[in-house]
Amino acid sequence: MSSGMMPDGCGSSFILALPDDLFAVVTRSLSPRDVCNLALCCKSLHELVASEKIWLAQCEALGLISYWELIEWRKGICSFKALCRFLVDVKPLLGIWVHQNPELGNVVYVMPGFLSVIGCRIIPQELGPLGLEDGPILWAPVFETVCDFEGSSTFFLHGRERGNDYVYPGSLKAVDRTCNVLLLEVEPRQQGNGGKLFHSMSHAHLLDKESSRKLCRSDTSISKSQRMNGQIAPAVPFNRLAFGDRRKLLDTVTSQVRLEVPDAANLLLFPRVTSDEVQLRQDIAVLYERRVLLIQMHKIDGSLTDWRTGQEFPLVSSHFGLSEIRQNLDQGSGCHTFRAGVEIQTQCTKRKTFAGYVRESLKQILGKSNSMNRSHSFLKKNYSSSGNKHAQLHEFLRPGDSIALTLHASTMKLSSYRAWPNMHDSKFALYKLPVQTVAAGQEYAGLWGGTFGWPPGKPSEDKPGKALFLLLLSYEKSQGKKLIATKILEGTHYVLHPNGSAMFMVNVDEPSPDEFPWDSDGDSNPVDVKNAFIGEGIANGYGFRYPGSKPGSLYVIQDTLLAFVWKESRAVLTLQRLNLQELLKKGERVDALPPISNFAYLTRSYSNVFAGFSNAPNAPASPRLNP
Repeated sequence: MSSGMMPDGCGSSFILALPDDLFAVVTRSLSPRDVCNLALCCKSLHELVASEKIWLAQCEALGLISYWELIEWRKGICSFKALCRFLVDVKPLLGIWVHQNPELGNVVYVMPGFLSVIGCRIIPQELGPLGLEDGPILWAPVFETVCDFEGSSTFFLHGRERGNDYVYPGSLKAVDRTCNVLLLEVEPRQQGNGGKLFHSMSHAHLLDKESSRKLCRSDTSISKSQRMNGQIAPAVPFNRLAFGDRRKLLDTVTSQVRLEVPDAANLLLFPRVTSDEVQLRQDIAVLYERRVLLIQMHKIDGSLTDWRTGQEFPLVSSHFGLSEIRQNLDQGSGCHTFRAGVEIQTQCTKRKTFAGYVRESLKQILGKSNSMNRSHSFLKKNYSSSGNKHAQLHEFLRPGDSIALTLHASTMKLSSYRAWPNMHDSKFALYKLPVQTVAAGQEYAGLWGGTFGWPPGKPSEDKPGKALFLLLLSYEKSQGKKLIATKILEGTHYVLHPNGSAMFMVNVDEPSPDEFPWDSDGDSNPVDVKNAFIGEGIANGYGFRYPGSKPGSLYVIQDTLLAFVWKESRAVLTLQRLNLQELLKKGERVDALPPISNFAYLTRSYSNVFAGFSNAPNAPASPRLNP
């Protein structure tokens, strides 16, 4: 039959005639956006596309979690469509994120949790005699994004202060699909319809007297309806502020929205790896309850139900009205601090002006240590020399009457050197490492981990542990095809080479004529070398920032191990491919840093700033020998 003889709507009739299972298979080749567009074609297709099977197939096609996990996650959300929306939103966040400070390595791996994604920092550490198979890998939580019942994302920053674990609720901005930078920011907000703005605070006390007057004059000339309709000057981006203002805003917001996490809700962030079905079900039950608690904590007004006893207890909103703050400050009868959404009033020995209050607050924020002051002075000097004009704090605050914490997954134009991004020293940011996929011609791309010495993982007499190294292997075409091993973590006590160093580079088009120095491994099994490439390995040369190199060879052993051997010293760095998600699920959690430093540690340090944990038995204590 010719197409002209087909009845109207014949195409949709054929689609509607397909069995649900077959239609689900067909739609797997479509993107979630295409499936939504298909639902707009007609009423019948709209009803068909609403099928749970269709959206389960879409969730599977994303490939982020297993089928079993999809079924479990669905029990805590309204539909597979809502779950698919959450997975699409957070997919760009998954992967390896880094910062150049401290020099030992600052690696945050973002992975699926339970109806959430979790950012976990890998702690610089030593391995036991059996390497990665012996004892858990150490990690600390950085942030998490939790899926609510409707599929929307809620953001929590993690941190530890005064011996207590806290979460710092905020919001997740729209995620760029190609994001390569994660930014911790503050943004001004408006109270919609006179309601409370969750997890935010009035910004009046952040301004000095003159800036406060400017903000008041600008507010009086703009009506509420004009502001709600967007008839105001464009918002000032957070990164246009000077470093001191950005730090002040983040310090202030985190100090006021923090919520203490109950011990029972702090045990698990994702299911542990176990073959015990009963244990796994118990973990899932705990994670369900923890998620409900976090979502209720995010909806801070009203009451919160204790997830263990069922008892309700009140919570006070962390938002304070602008006029209310000004009235309290104008009274001058006492000092007011706002923490965890609760107003605490303490008597002062003398009346303090608004400017004096701000000065004292700034001293507390910026004067915590001499080293921090030196770091801030260095950053301000860099800013002033750059010639860029910073926005004023009152200009940034003008569009709203409250401020809130946000996570901004943005796309920036970044340069790189040997697969390591060039980073800004003064941004509260994590940078995504592009991990090349394993394919023909780049078989060794990806994340590898290992230690110095042969046989792999065997301790020496004077040292029971070996420093863990994480290396990102990537290919680059420059005077032949090169394989570059970029160091992203070093488990020593004091770093010898900076974060982002190329530990070795080899030319995969040039076979090595040198034989592997050892005939057997630690179990006396013969060594089977599949391939060998000639190259250069890092060595002492021009200093810490510009090291030299010495000749060596990379050996592929039994297709599972890589070993780079320095020719002169016969020092060997042995690597195996890693699955960080599995290692973290079998790992051991340690304490986090204070919230802002926990997100991005901006201060350069050559020692292990993460090693001071009482519950971190494998924390490194001595440096390795340079090859």
